[in-house]
Amino acid sequence: MPHELIALLIFAGTYLTLATGSFPGLRVDRTGAAVIGAGLMAGFGVLSFEEAVKAVDFPTIVLLFGTMIVVANLRLSGFFDWVGEQALEHAHRPLTLLAAVIGVTGVLSALFVNDTMCLVMTPLVLETALALGLNPVPYLLAVAMASNAGSVAAITGNPQNMMIGSMSGISYAAFTGALAPVALASLAMTWALLAWVYRVELGARKVLPDVKKAVPVDQVLLWKSLTVTAGMIAFFFAGWPVSKAALFAGAILLITRRVHPEDVYRQIDFPLLALFTGLFIVVAGFEKTRVEEELVTWARGLRLERIGMLSFASTAVSNIVSNVPAVLLFRPVVRRLADVETGWLTLAMSSTLAGNLTLVGSVANLIVVERARGKASIGFWEYFRVGAPLTLLSVTFGAVWLWWTR
Repeated sequence: MPHELIALLIFAGTYLTLATGSFPGLRVDRTGAAVIGAGLMAGFGVLSFEEAVKAVDFPTIVLLFGTMIVVANLRLSGFFDWVGEQALEHAHRPLTLLAAVIGVTGVLSALFVNDTMCLVMTPLVLETALALGLNPVPYLLAVAMASNAGSVAAITGNPQNMMIGSMSGISYAAFTGALAPVALASLAMTWALLAWVYRVELGARKVLPDVKKAVPVDQVLLWKSLTVTAGMIAFFFAGWPVSKAALFAGAILLITRRVHPEDVYRQIDFPLLALFTGLFIVVAGFEKTRVEEELVTWARGLRLERIGMLSFASTAVSNIVSNVPAVLLFRPVVRRLADVETGWLTLAMSSTLAGNLTLVGSVANLIVVERARGKASIGFWEYFRVGAPLTLLSVTFGAVWLWWTR
């Protein structure tokens, strides 16, 4: 069987599993599909072993790994719980509480991986809303949607941005300068839409009672983690390669007498690292086929060099196969655009904001739903009636902003 046909079958099987979440008849998840696809690409000779190794973008993997170590230390110190508790404690009206949830989640999601913020904020917000006798659904939706919207602002905001930052060579400062306004506007839209849809519940003028919760904080680890994190971010803006700065910060934090290394390692998302590694190899095998050229030709026919067209094509594909695989699928198209940097920024913006379209649009959404299970129920329509207009408005704003500023 020709290598090209083998490559296409492997690629199709991998992306089918990414789109559906499992391979028909087998217990294979998305990470397993990427690893299997990578192994088959090398095993059937589509790529030599050396080509498979070279296909992996190690700066992306290193950036993810280093950032995960930093975030793990901040979580173990109690930093995220403390920040969230402080914000919620001083919100005395429903709309103010909503703004606090969106603001804290959005800002922290820009600096750290948004999935982590959902893990931290969901139980805190849920407990606070229930203790105040409020419907927790709009506040949980705020966590999910703000984590996606806020993460647009920085390379470290989410996995697809990390990938784009590494592959594009765009500096941290340039990336943030271009997309932070989009993130801020999207967070404002999130608040406005939730306030409108849940206006009866959130519009109440009642003053909320104080709900104080003791949050355990490891002071020594907290200050060490914050100092290293501040240094890492400073190095980002100073122009250091982000992967190098993240790895250096992670290494410093692993030098410790207080924290068991196993506690840090348990919070590292090794399946995500494996997913990235496998996808790099699968897409490299696909790029050796003639289909890649046909894809580029098809993209030209759709005028994907236009920011608006690329934005909405990316939004659609991201909701079919998820945003990380979508970024890799668009990679050969973006690399051939006349303005490559704008293409990468457009892809980062749209693939991230695409996560707000449906309940299954991003891992962050699923984390919120799963962590709230048993205490609050969020159905597909409950999410979609806010997520659909939010995605349409925010992606449109992002496309117009990039068109106007670029």
